[in-house]
Amino acid sequence: MSYVMKTTRGWGSPSRYIQGPGEIDNLAKYTSLYGKKALAVIDPFFFDDLSAKLKRQYEENGAEIETLMFAGEVTEKNIAEIAEKGRSLSPDVVIGIGGGKTLDTAKAVAAGANAVMAIVPTSASTDAPTSALSVIYKDNGEHSHAIFYDKNPEFVLVDSAIIAKAPIRFLVSGMGDALSTVFEARANQASDTANYIWFTHGGFRRCKSALAVSELCYETVIEKGFLAKMAAEKGIVTEALEDVIEANTLMSGLGFENTGCAGAHSVGDGITALPEGAKTLHGEKVAFGVICQLVAENAPEELIEEVVTFCLRVGLPVTLEDLFVEETEENLRVIAKASLNSFWSAQPFHVTEDMVVDIVKAGNAVGKYYKETV
Repeated sequence: MSYVMKTTRGWGSPSRYIQGPGEIDNLAKYTSLYGKKALAVIDPFFFDDLSAKLKRQYEENGAEIETLMFAGEVTEKNIAEIAEKGRSLSPDVVIGIGGGKTLDTAKAVAAGANAVMAIVPTSASTDAPTSALSVIYKDNGEHSHAIFYDKNPEFVLVDSAIIAKAPIRFLVSGMGDALSTVFEARANQASDTANYIWFTHGGFRRCKSALAVSELCYETVIEKGFLAKMAAEKGIVTEALEDVIEANTLMSGLGFENTGCAGAHSVGDGITALPEGAKTLHGEKVAFGVICQLVAENAPEELIEEVVTFCLRVGLPVTLEDLFVEETEENLRVIAKASLNSFWSAQPFHVTEDMVVDIVKAGNAVGKYYKETV
């Protein structure tokens, strides 16, 4: 039975969120509060260095840790294989350390092992760390569906010194993802669509707190995004960078899960149906999707200009060409058809395949105009 009622609001979030430079050195101390036996699922880029470092750290704290490397796409098959390994180790805590795909995989491992879920992102590229879901893809990288969990991660730790040294493109991509949060929140509010809290049971109406967080997320990215990028280019941690890390990770994560996705993510997901979709990051595709959603909603020109100008300033895509996609009727049809399997239903108006084709064409034209004139 659905939990959704006209008067019932729902909120979900991690129990603990820690952010600051050098915080990964405290990981064993924090996770030991939940149990002495940990399993870390780690990106291949960090695996060798972190495995040795964490084993020493956990030993010094009277705890133990096993490490598994995850490299590949987040498919049902890959998740099942690594989840089986996780169950065999019977950990108290499962820690995901890496990018969005590794984190989503670790969530599935934790759920399968009935263990505490802890998340340590190594970039601020998406809002995946705080959410109670894993995004699943097909073997070719095309978006497939999402797995929803009954609980959010118990604990999220963000070491801002690590984020500052990650590739700049990841931080900027996270800004693209975060830009969408407020506009998709407003769309879900207008259509009164259920949020993602206990989504398999029907979800809830959004709390006003979720809408407020979504608004603050947008304001923070617009005001501090360029300064944060400048700091990250130097590999240094500033308050502007800390603010944007929080916006990309915590604010956007709380915002999207407690309100919902809509047109921007639909366009982004549609682009993954093309081979060219693998050439760009999630937030890069979503940034272009934001422009398309605003066009579809007939948003004020001043707002569209603010969004597109910001994207150009920090280096986010504003055209199909920026996403390595040629504007052909065939490509537009592929995007439109695939996008209808995503979140267009959350918009407060009916959307068809033909409409999406025109929306993407119009969004692309807007992006081209500002690229040539700004």
